[in-house]
Amino acid sequence: MHKYKELKLWQKSIDLVTSVYLLTRSFPQEEKFGLVSQINRSAVSIPSNIAEGAGRNSDKEFIQFLSIAQASSYELETQLIISKNLNYLTIEELNHLSEQIEEVQKMNYSIQLKFKQKV
Repeated sequence: MHKYKELKLWQKSIDLVTSVYLLTRSFPQEEKFGLVSQINRSAVSIPSNIAEGAGRNSDKEFIQFLSIAQASSYELETQLIISKNLNYLTIEELNHLSEQIEEVQKMNYSIQLKFKQKV
């Protein structure tokens, strides 16, 4: 079992979720159950899967959940690009979130490699 709250990856992904939630508050009301809901779920999925994987019994299972978190980060980035194209986000807001996402993705990938070497 891994102490997920001590993982910098988990901490950074929590920061990302907070940024996303604060930003989607300004989206049009008609997107509340559409794009906003989907974006927020994708964002929450990242630290949630990291935590769930950390609670599993093996490194192999942990890697599997890190992989799911990684996929959610790409899903989130895609939805944010769509939001920018719909003028719900500025290019600056998109770039800021993309930087956060990229940092999480790189950290996740590094941790996966580390654990794959152990398995």
